[in-house]
This record gives sequence, C-alpha cells and structure tokens, in this order.
Amino acid sequence: MRYVMKQKLFSWGDDFVIRDESERDAFFVDGRAFSLGKQLSFQDMAGNELAFIRQKLLSWGPTYEIHRDGQLYAVVKKELFTLFRCRFTVDVPGPDDLEAEGDFMDHEYALNRGRATVAGVSKRWFAWTDTYGVDIADGEDDVLILASTVVIDMACHGDKQRR
Repeated sequence: MRYVMKQKLFSWGDDFVIRDESERDAFFVDGRAFSLGKQLSFQDMAGNELAFIRQKLLSWGPTYEIHRDGQLYAVVKKELFTLFRCRFTVDVPGPDDLEAEGDFMDHEYALNRGRATVAGVSKRWFAWTDTYGVDIADGEDDVLILASTVVIDMACHGDKQRR
C-alpha cells in the first residue's frame, strides 16, 4: 500500500495527515503542543486512537515509545554512533524488529526486517512542509510503519524550524 504523509503547515504541534494511494485521508497524527516531550495521537479519520507515540525523556539519543491499547507496542531508537548515515531500530515484541537506514541527508530510507525490505520512504524536496511517500509491502503493519516514519521525521528534523 502506498501512502503520502504530509505535515500540516500551520499547527500548534507536530500534526500530520496521511492519505492512501487513492488520495483519500486515511489517518491523522495529532501532536500535543504543550507537553513534556513529544506526544502524538495516531488516529483513524473517525478520531479513534490507533496508537499513541511518546518521547522517552531520559535516554541516550532520541527514543520514542509506540503504545497500542494502553500497552507498549514498539520502541523506536536512533543509533548514536553511525558514520554518514542515520539509522534507527524499531524494537517490537518477538523476533520481528525492524531497522531503518537512510542516506546522510535523511531524505530516503528503507525499513528492513532482516534482509527483507518491508517499506520504502522518500521525502519530496519541493513541498513547503515535510512530505513523505511511504510504500509498505503487503501484509505489514501499516500503523506501526507509519508511526515509525513520524518518529524518524521528528528525530531527524525536529529541531529544525518548520516552514
């Protein structure tokens, strides 16, 4: 499935709209503007929370937790000591961890499980806001991958002033 994830230009927090390949709104990510650390609610278009993303404040390097149904579902962590590349791990229960690795500008990356690529993410250069194309392999957890993509954007570009 293909999605386009676009950050909203004028918002108090880190808000994203995610559209499916038919250009219909599929998900909304509502960033809490006044919170200690970044907190976001990943919702369907009816407003039902599918996941909650929370930044872990006391950790080495950017670390975010993804919760589902009140339970910790995944931990997304940026690796600190990499040369020329940005690399993340998405630690999920069991053996299905993901790794995200991209170019040194953090504009193109893939999410891999072992040697298999489960999603590709590409940032568009010509948009006023951060806009990503996300191509997810069939049978994968779309919400987990899209929530991880939001986290990676915040960790790599969160300190930059948004246009």
